[in-house]
Amino acid sequence: MGAVPKKDNEKLKVLKKPNKNVFHQMKKNYSSYLFLLPKLILFILFVAIPVVWAFVLSFQEYKVFGSEFAGFDNYIKVFQSESFLIALKNTLLFTVVTVPFSVISALVTASMIFALGKVSQSFFRSAFYLPTVTSMVIIAMVWRWMYNYDFGLFNYILGFFGIEQINWLGQSSSALWALIIMQCLIPFGVGIIMYLASMGSISVSLYEAARMDGASVFKQWLHITIPLLKPTTLYLVLLSTIGSFQVFTQIIMMTGGGPGSATETLVHLIYKTGFRDFEFGLAAAQSVVLFVIILIFSIIQFRVLRHDE
Repeated sequence: MGAVPKKDNEKLKVLKKPNKNVFHQMKKNYSSYLFLLPKLILFILFVAIPVVWAFVLSFQEYKVFGSEFAGFDNYIKVFQSESFLIALKNTLLFTVVTVPFSVISALVTASMIFALGKVSQSFFRSAFYLPTVTSMVIIAMVWRWMYNYDFGLFNYILGFFGIEQINWLGQSSSALWALIIMQCLIPFGVGIIMYLASMGSISVSLYEAARMDGASVFKQWLHITIPLLKPTTLYLVLLSTIGSFQVFTQIIMMTGGGPGSATETLVHLIYKTGFRDFEFGLAAAQSVVLFVIILIFSIIQFRVLRHDE
């Protein structure tokens, strides 16, 4: 083998030297870390510590004075509980229907808005993002009125056409689907805004080349826009999946998990277990199981939708 050139040898020596400037830069920019410190303290106090404590609590039979170690008893109770399985089934149905609908509708809506002028785009950005900043409590109250059996908007429309009224939230067969319809019809404002921003970053030359090859507008959207929006789609699917698994406000405001357990969801069940039945160890175990379920779904979605390298 030939000798290593002098220049390459010098480069290797530089690479082998430890980077002593890292700590120097940290000391130099200590003021920046001081600005981050309050946020870090709040994160540790209100996120990190509660998460760790919930995991520890899931192995205990919690009592105000002297908790007892329960091992895996709480987890065994979780998987043997019929109410937990019903809540899991309802949550899965809610997620499987609402997530694809919300993401696809956001993509289609953003594509139509992107084809408009700048003034029209600004108007529709604001219009579709407005429900996002509106409290879900207010939205749920409005929808509860529209679903009202006696004087709700939907039953008024059905009565106008001579169709029998439906007890939307009062019967097991329709209550969960009423909540699913409500969630699907609420514009996914965050998704629309993010899709519009991502579409703006796609090079115009790609569309010009496609038009020169005779590709229609739909084919351009199908073969250029959608593939290049894959990272954004992955993020929105993960975001909406986590949100759907954690659905709570709509349930407690509109049905309370009823009638029976028709609209019981995992987070609402955890809330009832902890703050109504005061079984904090069991509630913590349910929350840990929910975390694992969301993690599994997120990993699967990431592997399926991740951007091709």
